[in-house]
Amino acid sequence: MKKQILVACLGLLTAGAARAEIKGDTVKIGVLNDMTGVYAANGGPSSVVAAQLAAEDFGGVINGKPIIILQADDQNKADVGAAIARQWYDRDGVLAITDMVPSPVALAVQDLVRQNHKIALNSGAVAESLFQENCAATAFTWTHDSYSIANGTVSGVWQHTKAPWFFISTDLGPAAQLEQQARTRLAELGGTVAGSVKAAVGTSDFSPFLLAAQASGAGVLAINTLGWSPSTVKQAVEFGINKTMALVPPILKSRDILAIGLPIAAGQLQVTAFYEDVSPEARVWTDRFVARTHVIPTDIHAGVYSSVRHMLQAVKDTNSDDGDVVAARMHATPVSDAFTRNGVVRPDGRLSHDMYLMQVKSPAESKDPTSDIWQRVATIPAEQALPPLSASRCPLVRAAK
Repeated sequence: MKKQILVACLGLLTAGAARAEIKGDTVKIGVLNDMTGVYAANGGPSSVVAAQLAAEDFGGVINGKPIIILQADDQNKADVGAAIARQWYDRDGVLAITDMVPSPVALAVQDLVRQNHKIALNSGAVAESLFQENCAATAFTWTHDSYSIANGTVSGVWQHTKAPWFFISTDLGPAAQLEQQARTRLAELGGTVAGSVKAAVGTSDFSPFLLAAQASGAGVLAINTLGWSPSTVKQAVEFGINKTMALVPPILKSRDILAIGLPIAAGQLQVTAFYEDVSPEARVWTDRFVARTHVIPTDIHAGVYSSVRHMLQAVKDTNSDDGDVVAARMHATPVSDAFTRNGVVRPDGRLSHDMYLMQVKSPAESKDPTSDIWQRVATIPAEQALPPLSASRCPLVRAAK
């Protein structure tokens, strides 16, 4: 009986696809992120380029309909991001919004897609709740999350030192999630936490927190200050903390490393969802991106490219700009491109792919300090990097059980 039902459903889907059509005059995608502030280097205008490269893969046209890439600055404010998204979805005919840094903006946009059945392609935000309790049928988390970053970082550092940890965390929800997951993983490994402090958003002087870290006796300093991590790292080195403690900023992108400089960042361990030589396809795409932007891409940029490309392929395959139809096709289609060769979209909307533990090169090891900045230490398989579906808090997953 189940097999008969499945065949019938597939037949209905096939018939629906045959009658489908792209109803709009264009296929519009909005890039919504921090264009000028603390997160701009890791997403910002270069995410617009990443989306444009995805559109160019289709010649800028899907089944005769031009692909239009819009851009807007959310100013790192959820209300601003939600207002832009509402206008894009309701008035401007935008099918999908991508990037969405920081997490409060992504969560606000995801609330909208539940109501209007449009598509959200999160590449920048790290909140695990996006594909857990706040999941949505047409929302996708493509690049990273607090679980994969924390588990990979702690596991990697544990191989080098088993010293106690000290956390300096920004007082934002995503930072709290990341610290809690890191603590959980440390406990699983038998590690200990010597202490932690919270820094207000926008803090520029981290000296009191760094002095507390020094006095704690910890051997590892987790710099969990999100977009302010480069500044925190620089101040930690000025204090000489790197001589007695391992500096571990869980969220430090390739652009951040370039901003800090190899003499300061050398030896630090990072977890990333993408690096420029992960595959021949990644190198070719990176060269395209660099030719346009003159800087190496972050994993956020690669995630924007991959998620937009995958969505556009689904629009082409279904000949539809109906969000539910397109999202269903995205779930059903494996992802193989410059970002990942073995991607699978899980029922909770999280793209399952490997993560990579990287170590920043020293100036002597680097062939070019503007591009040759790190080396892979380990590959973290997808089944280890992501939260298990068996423990999912996503209502869509629970309903399917």
